[in-house]
Amino acid sequence: MTRRLAEVAKYVGVSEATVSRVLNGKPGISEATRTAVLTALDVLGYERPTKLRGERARLVGLVLPELGNPIFPAFAEVVADALARRSFTPVLCTRTQHGVSEGDYVDMLLDQHVSGVIFAGGNYAQGAADHEHYHRIADRGLPAVLVNAAIDGLKFPRVSTDDSHAVEQAYQHLVALGHERIGLIIGPEDHMPSLRKLTAYQGKAAEPGLFEHTMFSLEGGHAAGTRLMNRGATALICASDVLALGAIRAVRRLGRSVPGDVSVVGYDDSSFMTCTEPPLTTVRQPIEAMGQAVVALLINAIAGNPIPTDELLFEPELVVRGSTGPAPAA
Repeated sequence: MTRRLAEVAKYVGVSEATVSRVLNGKPGISEATRTAVLTALDVLGYERPTKLRGERARLVGLVLPELGNPIFPAFAEVVADALARRSFTPVLCTRTQHGVSEGDYVDMLLDQHVSGVIFAGGNYAQGAADHEHYHRIADRGLPAVLVNAAIDGLKFPRVSTDDSHAVEQAYQHLVALGHERIGLIIGPEDHMPSLRKLTAYQGKAAEPGLFEHTMFSLEGGHAAGTRLMNRGATALICASDVLALGAIRAVRRLGRSVPGDVSVVGYDDSSFMTCTEPPLTTVRQPIEAMGQAVVALLINAIAGNPIPTDELLFEPELVVRGSTGPAPAA
């Protein structure tokens, strides 16, 4: 007990006597201090006193698929800052291929009595994935917000980048440069944002079959890019910057150059894309605006205010750099 008091007091920056008064429900403590002490208990892994366990902590789960793709840490930073300004503490949950699943993280967050959950790049975007844990959240009445396209039937508010407009911008840019054989590299066949990109592409492309599904990785971009170039593509639109970097590697492995022989467009505008050689032309997701909208929706839901469950679409922006150029002469 003494150790717990000391750790919590140090974490919050108050005296052990103050922590003791909060835990024992004594009067004379401000609501801000009381909230900070209870949040510290949750963060440090201590159980709340029995009479306080029914209250939700001022914790918000932030569930991400990975941290290797720079777009996810960047989004987490925006969300964490917005939550902190509202006196909430994010609990970062990152899935690993052979580790803790998204469903396991949801169970943990429910046990911690979090106030809400934000999901980015989760199972909700894949038709063949497990979705049972989303229904558990809905059954508990726990506020949650999803980032980017979701399967049908999940009645959570969603904040998304307009995938269709992203592809249209990239495609029109490449057509203006004289490209005719424009390929598309997207994620798995059941991945909803990828399917939206594919629909937009097929509505524009002169050769709508010039696309490849793959995994979101450098290796996936490399393999898909190789296949498309072997089919005659002179330009590649990729569903992530990581896929685009893999495609650029494929171009070079085939003894060709970017953008002299093949132009490449990414998606996200994640960090360091200005530092690649050549700098990557990409479609920027407005993660600052999206992150702020996600937190605003969640906080309103936590407060019990009605919020829309329809999708909020944000406009992406084409950022032209050195990885795209005129189509090679025939």
